[in-house]
Amino acid sequence: MAGVLQRFEQRLEGAVSGAFARAFRSAVQPVEIAAALQREVDNSAHILSRERMLVPNVFTVELSPPDFERLNPFSTTLADELSTLVNEHVVEQRYTMTGPLEISFTNAPELSTGRFRVRSRTNSSVTPVAGQRMTETAIRGSNVLIEVNGMKHPLSPPGVVIGRGNEADLKIDDPGISRRHCQIKIHQSGTETTVTVVDLDSTNGVVLNGHRVKTGVVVDGSEIRLGNTVIVIRMTEVEA
Repeated sequence: MAGVLQRFEQRLEGAVSGAFARAFRSAVQPVEIAAALQREVDNSAHILSRERMLVPNVFTVELSPPDFERLNPFSTTLADELSTLVNEHVVEQRYTMTGPLEISFTNAPELSTGRFRVRSRTNSSVTPVAGQRMTETAIRGSNVLIEVNGMKHPLSPPGVVIGRGNEADLKIDDPGISRRHCQIKIHQSGTETTVTVVDLDSTNGVVLNGHRVKTGVVVDGSEIRLGNTVIVIRMTEVEA
């Protein structure tokens, strides 16, 4: 690890001005953040198979107000260099990520100068339903939406097949999801809409609101966990 951190410091020194060093003279040091990110990656890794370990790909570094104020002018450069370091570590350790790496910084008023926290989560990349446009008009025109990693996808009858393979209508790049994992079915009778989730004989199953199911009725706010991904169902009145 020492060699990786030394390379990080050398790259950072070449990328920023002396003002950066002065800003961090008496505050949290970039190399401390770099080491904490590596630890977070290692501590959060969990086994997918004998040769694959999944690690988070979205990281938030929470800083005290004084440290955040000092760092903010250099945050883009620092995030870029930290991303390079984390990607190198992931490659060296042969870890698996489910989506692009993201590192951001936030202000945490409860922290004192020199203290910081690293939070992480897994955000799988999502390929929208084929042929559907994720426009505000399309979203407003549908009374059934699914939210995946902050993205909204409007659905219409008969529904959608979700999986990791190209044959799925909604593709989620999560190694814990089967190629054809589940189907969300939509049935409309007059003004009533019924939505169900059906497990398509997946390897890791479907968890609906904390309970594993083969078939289950979903309502507004229901959470469906597939592998490491949580899908939220939104059912609303269609706007005129």
